[in-house]
Amino acid sequence: MLALLLALGSSLAYGCADFLGGLGARRAHVLRTVLVAAPASLAVELLLWPLLGARFEAGAVGWGAASGVASAAAFALLYRTLAIGPMNVLSPVTALVSAMLPVLVGLLQGERLGAAGLVGLPLALFAVVLVSAGTGGGRGRVSRRALLLALGAGSAIAVQLVCLHQAPSGSGVAPLIVGRAVTSALTLGAAVLWRRRLGPERPGYALAAAAGVLDSLAGVLFLLAARSGDLAVVAVITALYPAGTVLLARAVLAERIHRGQLAGLGAAALAVGLLALT
Repeated sequence: MLALLLALGSSLAYGCADFLGGLGARRAHVLRTVLVAAPASLAVELLLWPLLGARFEAGAVGWGAASGVASAAAFALLYRTLAIGPMNVLSPVTALVSAMLPVLVGLLQGERLGAAGLVGLPLALFAVVLVSAGTGGGRGRVSRRALLLALGAGSAIAVQLVCLHQAPSGSGVAPLIVGRAVTSALTLGAAVLWRRRLGPERPGYALAAAAGVLDSLAGVLFLLAARSGDLAVVAVITALYPAGTVLLARAVLAERIHRGQLAGLGAAALAVGLLALT
């Protein structure tokens, strides 16, 4: 139950972070947004260091660095994805892709589910698919470029989550600190390399910083959830984060929530209840 609650908290934080990051990336080049978001995430994890502890052993540093590389790709791809297409379609696509690899890794590592989990897990995946229902016309159309970016973002998120899960359980927030440091360094390097392509527009600093803070909190909650529960379950619950993005897109951007998406939200609630019984 603790792992489930932590995963739900992570899902909510990720959904809000993605919305704010995607909104910020509509104002300026995506790298400018990530240049604010990544250091903001690192600052939060440094503040949590005294509270949660950190042991910088080899496994924590190695897996943390790998997660940082994946996180840099995820930041850039995801925020760009949400900046050029309808959030209520593209965010769930990334979520579905990001859920599949951790589920596979968890099951291959010997995780087993009870009867309720065997029903709840595929139902949760199905809920992600339903939440991704688009309009089929007008603004709901998704370009091939946006879809490819969404698939890439989902893959990067999946690798990031798996790497964090592989880090030693007693390492505290060390993997996250190392990962965010690597992400910040890579983003800064990319910005310097492509500085002439960034354009003069300034990012939404408050939006980008808030996205970074929420993304950091989501990562911490996921790490704690994965250490206290099965990766297969935690990853799928975390992958329900598009619900938050879709609802915010509806409230702020007036993007329609379709019947399929409403059914997906209901299926997600039922799946969470079933997974809580495992």
